Amino acid sequence: MNSDQAEVNKFDALSGQWWDTDGPFRTLHEINPLRLDFIARGCGGLAGKKVLDVGTGGGLLAEAMARQGAEVTGIDLAEDGLDVARAHADANHLHIDYRQIAVEDLATEKPEYYDVVTCMEMLEHVPDPAAVVDACARLLHPGGDAFFATLNRGPKSYLMAIVGAEYVLGLLPRGTHDYRKFIRPSELLAMTHQSHLQTMALKGMHFDPIRHRGRLSDDVSINYLSQARKAAPNV
Repeated sequence: MNSDQAEVNKFDALSGQWWDTDGPFRTLHEINPLRLDFIARGCGGLAGKKVLDVGTGGGLLAEAMARQGAEVTGIDLAEDGLDVARAHADANHLHIDYRQIAVEDLATEKPEYYDVVTCMEMLEHVPDPAAVVDACARLLHPGGDAFFATLNRGPKSYLMAIVGAEYVLGLLPRGTHDYRKFIRPSELLAMTHQSHLQTMALKGMHFDPIRHRGRLSDDVSINYLSQARKAAPNV
């Protein structure tokens, strides 16, 4: 299985704090509107679309997309996080199909089923990110869009995302990231191209720890977002 059990255990241990807006996932709460807007604009709106959220965690993005009218499935391998996601969705009267299943297995089960697949801050936590990208591509029907968010591998990202965010500012729990697993934009572009996806957008995502909000730019040296589209067949 394309997973690191230590990573799964790490997020399971934090599962009870997914919806604590002042807890270890505070930064994700604060950038969630930015991620949501990037996805909704890129795919032309989420209402009525079948959406898959890969590495859904406690359901932060899944719930936001469901509130915009999407038919959302959220998958993860961390069972405790999925329990939290289900309970929170139920409490807020949202219907989201949460499943504990690997994305590669779901791609075999439901090929070309989804209009949109999102994979946010997950690729840098798995042994084989290219396999995840390929599974996301197989899950999309032709013309569908995949959205990825991850971290660039370079000196600036090491200083800002690990030293700064984890050790100096405490924006994330220490040990959240392994710099060696960060992915350069050129590497992600190669993965999407290999999986027959066409890159539609590539934007840097920057977080202001003073104002507690994110913004997009053309600087992809730290965090970045990508949109890639599955080619429609020639008619």
